[in-house]
Amino acid sequence: MSPWTSLVTVLALIVYFVVTINVGRARFKYKISPPQTVGNPDFERVLRVQQNTLEQLILFLPALWLFSIYISPIWASALGTAWVIGRITYAWGYYQAAEKRGIGFAISSLSSMGLILGSLIGIILDLVKLPGI
Repeated sequence: MSPWTSLVTVLALIVYFVVTINVGRARFKYKISPPQTVGNPDFERVLRVQQNTLEQLILFLPALWLFSIYISPIWASALGTAWVIGRITYAWGYYQAAEKRGIGFAISSLSSMGLILGSLIGIILDLVKLPGI
């Protein structure tokens, strides 16, 4: 187990926890009662940040750990840190206006793609080294 990869995992979960709390705060601020999810564009942007972050976590966390195992925990942590920074930038921009989410989305998406592709390469290289194949 890598403490660096573990730290990045916890940071990613903290980011998700914060954006989830922000949904509750926005519900109160914009008077959007559950289960309602529409009615105020400012609330809808806060909700989309939370939903998109959840959607991205599904790709990010397994890719982070696979990259850490098959390539390098340090490089996984570096790419993972970029992902966390990207998600914070995404949220901050999207909270202001939908048009301002692009840079954060690009940073986190590129980080995820690097982790996924790196993991795939590492796994294939490991399979090639197996005796009897």
